[in-house]
Amino acid sequence: MRKRYFDLIDQTFDFPQEEFNLSESRSLTFHGIDLMELVKEYGTPLKFNYLPKISENIQKSKRWFNQAITKTGYQGKYEFAYCTKSSHFSFVLDEVLKNEVHLETSSSYDIDIINHLIDNGKLTGNEVIICNGFKQDRYIERIAELIDRDFVKVIPVIDNKGELDRILELCDRDIEIGIRIASEEDPKFEFYTSRLGIRYKEILPFYEERIASNDRVSLKMLHFFINTGIKDNAYYWNELSKSLRVYSKLAKVCESLIALNIGGGFPIKKSLGFDYDYEYMVEEIILQIKGMCDDHNLKHPDIYTEFGSFTVGESGGAIFSIIDQKQQNDREKWNMIDSSFMTNLPDTWAINQRFIMLPINRWDDEYERVLLGGLTCDSDDYYNSEQHANAIYLPKFDQENPLYIGFFNTGAYQETIGGFGGLKHCLIPEPRHILIDRDEKGEIRTRLFAEEQNSDQYLKLLGYKKT
Repeated sequence: MRKRYFDLIDQTFDFPQEEFNLSESRSLTFHGIDLMELVKEYGTPLKFNYLPKISENIQKSKRWFNQAITKTGYQGKYEFAYCTKSSHFSFVLDEVLKNEVHLETSSSYDIDIINHLIDNGKLTGNEVIICNGFKQDRYIERIAELIDRDFVKVIPVIDNKGELDRILELCDRDIEIGIRIASEEDPKFEFYTSRLGIRYKEILPFYEERIASNDRVSLKMLHFFINTGIKDNAYYWNELSKSLRVYSKLAKVCESLIALNIGGGFPIKKSLGFDYDYEYMVEEIILQIKGMCDDHNLKHPDIYTEFGSFTVGESGGAIFSIIDQKQQNDREKWNMIDSSFMTNLPDTWAINQRFIMLPINRWDDEYERVLLGGLTCDSDDYYNSEQHANAIYLPKFDQENPLYIGFFNTGAYQETIGGFGGLKHCLIPEPRHILIDRDEKGEIRTRLFAEEQNSDQYLKLLGYKKT
């Protein structure tokens, strides 16, 4: 009977996969990186970002859309924008900007980052800055300043009608804007219409009454986004179709409207059994937009996307040690990690998110069913199932032979939601964080981004020590 952990994975999935394999020493590799070597050098708990994956996914998106444009005879261009709220870190933006992309912002502090990038020569001036979100006064002030700086093209996307007047009051220059559609939410949601954007039936009157006769404003973009992401289901296609009807009505009366922004929503791999046909979805979206334009004798708009999680999510990972096992009853074995799920992978607690979880070592050992517990005293600090199954299986606990486990594709939102460098529940420290890159010869190189939080940092945050 085959009882090794490797046999379990081999029988359940196609393995090895593009990013996962085993080294000669039978430890897990991630994009060719021997993760046990990272553990030996940096210890655990450990977070990392494999930076080349960011550029790889940007280039994949560009290739899929451009191939579909060529195949279908679509006349507009594809423009990739990175959604900065997925991860604001400088190392992410440095990698993103290697790929001739645009940026999407959501707060006034985003604009401070944009200005910093300009001041340090990291933007070329060819970028479009798409300003989304509900805009308080400071955000509007910073948008107006960025427009008047006249280095990059800035498109504030109107989320509620009052924003337009306030931007015009503060800007010396003429402005180009977008309008966000308030899409209807998935029927399973607790509310019917998104709180973001302007309702379908109000968009055309808003344009005719407030924009059409205003020489200082040009409507350039219609923005459409679905919270549940780009999925091949009736709900997504229905919402896209309604948005295209709004676009067709606007485009007939607004010559300046040249761009359709379909937002973000590409999924990322959360299981070894992940199956999503990106190329099919892209081609179908292109065909839907093309068909609408051809039916109404309209010019094909440039298509913008704002991929955030898809851009950065698959670059991230976390490695923990199993420090003990507690047998709490006849059935439940708790493997305790040397960190916390609630604080350092908060989506596992907040929205029951599941990431790819695999052991780093001991693949040839027998396996057992376990639960994973974090170090906080909160009963919700646990991880009990995988995306593809209602259980977790790991090599059997052995006090004399430590087990290390990795969580993968965690690079989007976890640091910002968890409050990077700030207070954590039960004062669990932020793990050591490293960056992984490749040199010109393709050799792996690592560097330390941040050390693990220490008690002095916590005491300063809490006011016990002066900064």
